[in-house]
Amino acid sequence: MRLTSKGRYAVAAMVDLSKFQKDGPVTLAAISERQYISLSYLEQLFRRLRENGLVRSIRGPGGGYFMTRPASQISVADVIRAVNEEIQATRCSSFEVGCHHGKRCDTHILWTSLSDHIYRFLDVVTLQDVRDKHVSLNQVELAPVERYLSSSDSTIAGGRIAAVS
Repeated sequence: MRLTSKGRYAVAAMVDLSKFQKDGPVTLAAISERQYISLSYLEQLFRRLRENGLVRSIRGPGGGYFMTRPASQISVADVIRAVNEEIQATRCSSFEVGCHHGKRCDTHILWTSLSDHIYRFLDVVTLQDVRDKHVSLNQVELAPVERYLSSSDSTIAGGRIAAVS
């Protein structure tokens, strides 16, 4: 399973931002101090978050960052996708290229399906849910699986579940 620090740090920073922005713009230095994430790394993450429309910045004294939407309207998957993170349970570099010298291994569909289910979960878990600690399986209602199937897929096992924004 691959989820690098980029995705984890981006989610942690956005949850932090959602907690503290009610008092005004939040500086990256404050997030850095509370979350133990380097300031230069946060600057890189927030550039991507800004480019993808999840945050906006205010310059000057008293400046900082705000989320562009309420925490209840931003999913964890939105944040992970915004920083160009990919959750992947396979060793393959892409769905088309296999992990065994250009061929798919016998367990490829198992691991890609697991990755898809992880996204299905993260697509419905919001930053508000994380902040309020409402993320256990009995508290999250997954979206219908049909929402994730491309038009050419007839079954989950027979095709790749499409990413949903």
